[in-house]
Amino acid sequence: MTVKIVTDTLSDISDDIARKLGITMIPLTISFGHESYLDRVEISAEEFYNRLTREPVLPTTTQPTPAAFADIYNKLAKETNEILVIVLSSKLSGAYQSAITAKSFAESDCRIEVIDSQSIIMCYGLIVITAAKMAKAGASLDEIIAGVNARLAKSHLVAYFDTLKYLSKGGRIGKAQSLIGSMLSVKPILTIKKGEMTPLTRVRSKAAGLDYLFNVVANTPGIENIAVEYCTNPKEADELIRRISEILPKDIIYRSIVSPVVGTYSGPGAFAVSIVQKP
Repeated sequence: MTVKIVTDTLSDISDDIARKLGITMIPLTISFGHESYLDRVEISAEEFYNRLTREPVLPTTTQPTPAAFADIYNKLAKETNEILVIVLSSKLSGAYQSAITAKSFAESDCRIEVIDSQSIIMCYGLIVITAAKMAKAGASLDEIIAGVNARLAKSHLVAYFDTLKYLSKGGRIGKAQSLIGSMLSVKPILTIKKGEMTPLTRVRSKAAGLDYLFNVVANTPGIENIAVEYCTNPKEADELIRRISEILPKDIIYRSIVSPVVGTYSGPGAFAVSIVQKP
């Protein structure tokens, strides 16, 4: 039987790719006051960012419950005897713990393995895509796990933030806390290290930030896959992709929009480049 791949919506894998590769996506939840929505299911990214800039209070987010994961495990166990779950960093969400806890609720003896990506957005989404391709090609669960771990060690995220306001208010700022108070006229470039947001540098403008992202790509050897993501500026993301496609094959470049849950902390105007090098 084919190994089934499960992830959460913060991987930012498009619905079309998930459908084609048989990836099961579990949504997190966003709440504006008493109104709650399943990420990317009950609220679109466009609707979310429109509300984010208008609402006086920052929305809150909630990880999937163990019951939500268990329900997926039980459904997939009817089709396979091996399931691999890859979720966002356990330092940024409780999704990993929910996925682990749910294993005890599973109604079959299906083998279920859960990997904490220690990452966010397409930085692990690209690896989930590779895992699904390996599964479709007939790789065993252990082979896929080895492939995933090798690529996690070779994955990199570089993100431009127009502001740290949302990251700070949302309590996910990590080691980038050191930048607060000095961001009057500069824009932060962050990465993720050991599961936490960490500062890389600062730039003076969005244009300089996009140049920085491009230069990171241009100076990274042996790229297997890459993703360009945006929150509210698709044209600028497309221009960055055009520049990257002049130095890398187009078929390894993915374009995605940052999901509402992550957008709660990135705020509008953010861009990210995720890179996975060949293991």
